[in-house]
Amino acid sequence: MRRLLTLAALLAPMPALAHEGGAHVHGFLVGFLHPVGGLDHVLAMVAVGLWAGLLGGRASWALPAGFLGAMVLGFGLGAGGFGLPMVEAGILASVIILGALVAAAARFPLAIAVPLVAVFGLLHGHAHGTEMAGAGALGYAAGFILATTALHAAGLFGARAIASQMVVRVAGGAMAALMLVVAAIA
Repeated sequence: MRRLLTLAALLAPMPALAHEGGAHVHGFLVGFLHPVGGLDHVLAMVAVGLWAGLLGGRASWALPAGFLGAMVLGFGLGAGGFGLPMVEAGILASVIILGALVAAAARFPLAIAVPLVAVFGLLHGHAHGTEMAGAGALGYAAGFILATTALHAAGLFGARAIASQMVVRVAGGAMAALMLVVAAIA
């Protein structure tokens, strides 16, 4: 338990550091690196893929597509200066909720699962968009879309490659628990 708390304390600043904004935010490479620069982004996007992999069928593409589509919309809103309430809290909640859904192997209909991940995608995209400093917006967006797609794919194919569904569920629970610890410390 002590090691988990130490790890959480070391990682706690990462969510805030991932959303610095400023003139340095532009171009494909920066956009690509952004989702992998914050623990909150990595875990949420992998969790979408894990949940899609557990659900299988049309969910395999519908959940990641719903997240990505809403993320692009959120990016546009943020880059356009339209505010959304509680973006950072929503991003943190996305990891906790998605991790819990994976841990429970929750079987929601797509009519519920896709809008749920889309709300989280909107929030993650808004965080990206508010950081955008004008020049290089398309390259930046292309970079974070590609990185997000890769993280979704890692979760999806990871869920399929792991022989035990229980291992995938434990990973989801660990994601949720880690973010709960981060939230408690922050």
